[in-house]
Amino acid sequence: MNYKIRALREKLKSLNLEGMIVSNPTNIRYLTNIESEGTLLITRKENIFLTYTMYLEDVNRILTIDDEIIVADVRDVSAEEAENFFVFCENIGFEENYVTYEQYKRLKRRYRINNMVETENIIEKQRMIKDEKEIENIKKACEITDKCFKHLLGYIKEGMTEKQIALEIEMFFKTHDTDGVSFNPIVASGENSSMPHWIPSDRKVKNADPILIDMGCKYKGYCSDMTRTIFMGCILEEIKPVYDLVLKNQKNVLDSMRNNYNIKTLSRGVDDSFKLSNYLLIHGLGHGVGLDIHEIPYINSKNESFLKENMVVTDEPGIYLPGKYGIRIEDTVLINKTDCITLTNSEKGYVVI
Repeated sequence: MNYKIRALREKLKSLNLEGMIVSNPTNIRYLTNIESEGTLLITRKENIFLTYTMYLEDVNRILTIDDEIIVADVRDVSAEEAENFFVFCENIGFEENYVTYEQYKRLKRRYRINNMVETENIIEKQRMIKDEKEIENIKKACEITDKCFKHLLGYIKEGMTEKQIALEIEMFFKTHDTDGVSFNPIVASGENSSMPHWIPSDRKVKNADPILIDMGCKYKGYCSDMTRTIFMGCILEEIKPVYDLVLKNQKNVLDSMRNNYNIKTLSRGVDDSFKLSNYLLIHGLGHGVGLDIHEIPYINSKNESFLKENMVVTDEPGIYLPGKYGIRIEDTVLINKTDCITLTNSEKGYVVI
């Protein structure tokens, strides 16, 4: 049987759940590699993927005998057959963070379920720990992202707009064996860099501008995420201490990241360091990365959980001075037993173009 579904079944059993309805397309892809529209039913004895005629050929092409998944056209399933999928089952799990209340009522009615139970991100928690193939895909996405950054260093010129640079990022990924961007690139120059989620504008890059670039791509569905802050022509002396502080903390976090390290402690260290210099960490220190660009665990000072081996997370401290500039440095990181590996490896010292 598909080992991911087998692991999910064990978790369901421990929660006294006799099955689950998986509706989130990302979770379905994680469990089955299926990208087509449909619903995955984990029943007492079988795994059933309900889809539509137009997708049947593609779904059957992807699945193997080892997956042990029955594929059916949803329109060929009678009301009586649907009611029998979970017959004699008392508790069936569902994805409360994805399913609307209207969908909840429809699912309960269609499958005649006695009690639909919230599963509290059971699949997302399973997704936190990556297997060898997932890690290889993320590594490849990160390698291509590093190549894109190297390309940008020779491409960006004074007078270019933020939009031009963002478009070049998108075009690079589209032409370099990826599934495209993992999120809309952030290109923020000059005073715009003080806004962490700036949308690229028609502002032209000027001499002495900091240029904050946050970008990533998808490779076989898996994401990369990297931020670098570079400088056009020169770096102003007043910016260097802020850049140095961000880089110091970014490296300190990397030195600490390892299996069983407390996430709250990790984030608090950066909070305290910034406060000593009268700055604030105004966003989370990082987040999980996988099929989604933002996954659990979220790296912040409220999270009491621990890093675990084979998690892939980001390390992205930043300081932002409204109306002036912002500095952020971010890497995608693989957690090991005794240390971590940075998967994005572009230059992090002062980069002046």
